[in-house]
Amino acid sequence: MSRLPSILSIDQGTTNSKAILVSETGAVLASGSAPVALSLPAPGWAEQDAEDLWDSVLAAVRNCLSATSSPAAIEGIALSAQRESVVAWRRSTGAPLGPVIGWQDQRTSAWCAARSGPEQDLLVSRRTGLRIDAMFSAPKISWLLAHTAADVPAADVCVGTVDAWLVWRLTGGQVHACDAGNASRTLLYDVVDLQWSAALLDLFEVPAHVLPEVRPSNAGFGRTFGVPGLTDGVPVVAVLADSHAALYGQGCSEVGMAKATYGTGSSVMTPTTGFTPGGSGVPSTLAWLTDGPTYAREGNILSSGATLVWAARLLGLAGVADLVRLAEQAPDAGSVVLVPAFSGLGAPHWDRDAQAVLVGMTQATTPAMVARAALDSVAHQICDVVEEIEQDGPAITVFRADGGATSSALLMQTQADLLRREVQVADLAEASALGAARMGWSALTSSLAWPSEVTGATRYAPREDEPAVARSRRRWQQAVRRSRLGQGAG
Repeated sequence: MSRLPSILSIDQGTTNSKAILVSETGAVLASGSAPVALSLPAPGWAEQDAEDLWDSVLAAVRNCLSATSSPAAIEGIALSAQRESVVAWRRSTGAPLGPVIGWQDQRTSAWCAARSGPEQDLLVSRRTGLRIDAMFSAPKISWLLAHTAADVPAADVCVGTVDAWLVWRLTGGQVHACDAGNASRTLLYDVVDLQWSAALLDLFEVPAHVLPEVRPSNAGFGRTFGVPGLTDGVPVVAVLADSHAALYGQGCSEVGMAKATYGTGSSVMTPTTGFTPGGSGVPSTLAWLTDGPTYAREGNILSSGATLVWAARLLGLAGVADLVRLAEQAPDAGSVVLVPAFSGLGAPHWDRDAQAVLVGMTQATTPAMVARAALDSVAHQICDVVEEIEQDGPAITVFRADGGATSSALLMQTQADLLRREVQVADLAEASALGAARMGWSALTSSLAWPSEVTGATRYAPREDEPAVARSRRRWQQAVRRSRLGQGAG
């Protein structure tokens, strides 16, 4: 039997790892996934076990390869990974020095506040496009070095984002490298000069020698060695950050196009013509680096899918699917509004002191209304980011969506109603793995036979009348103000 050339694309996320086999035409030949645990050992802390994370990747690959109906010739491996989360390990043995500190972890919030000031904020903005915040990698790296690596010889310490950890494991410890898009989320990488910044390393107290080499996203990241289930010598051809990979996979390559990824948190991203640092609540970032840099503006939302998991647990439901079915029983949320500021608010507010609030309840409030308010909170947060982007930038005329929560037609219709524009939902909900595969194939061949955009999208047009949308947005904005004032739940 002939072996169909394919790329094995791995997408390592916050709650699970996925693997897909993708042909040169973009056809998905097989897929597999495996969960990865998230630990919350203290208020505001979010950790994962580095070995457990790697094991979940191996399980996803194993499940994918066992699902294929015909033998596949794996030409290369592409990788997308959760961003901002960091790992420290021994160079000599590969043994982790501590937990993976997750992107949503806020243990370093006070540390960040102590290092924030007009001069420092300007430096970070001009070099990275970002702001000093506990979500990004640098404060986490500094914490790991101080708390888990203090007694380890300096030459034996490696630190990296999750993509660097996976590249290390895939290559049997031969390559310590990350891609420029992941590096851009650390607060340590100069996205204009395209190198680690000495000034930022000093600010965040991170020695350069522990960091990975930064490579273009399609530059090649070594070859597999000693990976269970994979042949040695398969090239790791491309690496992207997960949200950036979704943008690439969705075909959003022009100004005015945007994608939203609905995961544990959410990312709204739109390409820009260049790097534009500034004080916006939706900062600039480096999406990927190939022949040259591609920049974008991105708003990061801290809790979206995580909100649905929390609400399902609160209501005594088995999971998010039951929550969605319950929400569908309510024509609307009534006056109920949930602002899920469990670890503060991300874009466009960037207020780590904001508190989660559930307001507007009456004796007539039903569990279905609360479930509906949880779904609505995801759509409202996306809408906040889009409105901020359009305040000082071009209008978004094409809006595409991906991620697990897009399976809810109610959520996607609510999103279209609040945005007052069509929402196009990718036929492949998890677009990050497909985007990484597309980048990988582009690195292998100059004649890529791949559609210019995601096909088969489900389209949701606005249906709600504008006065009703305006009332809903006012109630949301009032609840956000209450959340930021710390007035508590009601």
